[in-house]
Amino acid sequence: MSDETSQSAPSPGTPADRPATQRPATAAADPALGHDSAPAGATVPPSSGPPPSGAGDAGHHRWRIPAAVLLAAALGFGAWGLWRSLSETQDAPPPPGPEASSLSPRQMQADLEQLRQRVATLGRSDAISRQANRDLQSALAERDEEIAGLRADVAFYERLVGATGQRRGLTVHTLKMQSQDGAPSAWHFTTTLTQNLNRGAVSAGRLTLALEGTRAGKLEKLAWADLRQQPDAPGAAYSFKYFEQVEGDVFVPAGLTPVRVTVRLTPQSGAAVEQSFSWAEATRDTLAPAPAANPGG
Repeated sequence: MSDETSQSAPSPGTPADRPATQRPATAAADPALGHDSAPAGATVPPSSGPPPSGAGDAGHHRWRIPAAVLLAAALGFGAWGLWRSLSETQDAPPPPGPEASSLSPRQMQADLEQLRQRVATLGRSDAISRQANRDLQSALAERDEEIAGLRADVAFYERLVGATGQRRGLTVHTLKMQSQDGAPSAWHFTTTLTQNLNRGAVSAGRLTLALEGTRAGKLEKLAWADLRQQPDAPGAAYSFKYFEQVEGDVFVPAGLTPVRVTVRLTPQSGAAVEQSFSWAEATRDTLAPAPAANPGG
């Protein structure tokens, strides 16, 4: 009996000798309850719960500001890259269309030739327009000159036959000197003679010119015979009642610089009349000639 007792008694190192609190609790899942169940008398170790609320909030605030800074920097960099891409897209020339890529070299050459012809046509049209504009400006200038001449004629007639015009005897109204083409020494003169003192009376006589100028720093005077290059040359005849234009040709020696021209009228009866004109006044291009009529002559 002592043997049986000694065999049935647990040894001190067996699990039966351990206290109940030291035995590992094996949790068995109970499907009916939906959570783990531990056998009665088993001790469940304490679970690690959430950290204290103060520690979590402090860590959360610590990372919020750097994250916001990084997010703002990322958004700014993205906006800058988008702006750069849009600006480069606007500045860049448009890509060639499908039609340009599909053209053959022959077609491109034909288009280039058409463009060259168009440019040449536009150039000729512009040149024609410019020439027409110049012609129009020249025509307008001629019309203005004609109008000025007509106004001078009206003023001339008013002074000559007007009721309020001043009565004058034989007078040289104008003198115009014009050089001849191909003969620099030859000059054509045109004088306008008037008189309204004796209306209806005929004035007749001879007209001569005299020229004063400088050559080699010295003053020279050329008479009518010198200007005509004929000894004892007769003067140009005139005969009129109111006015008349007397014309003729004279020759100015080379090297002589004219300064003054003097017109001398020698009537058939009465004293001679002389009137001087400066060379600049006699050769002025804008000087309008008097009417070429000779009424009652």
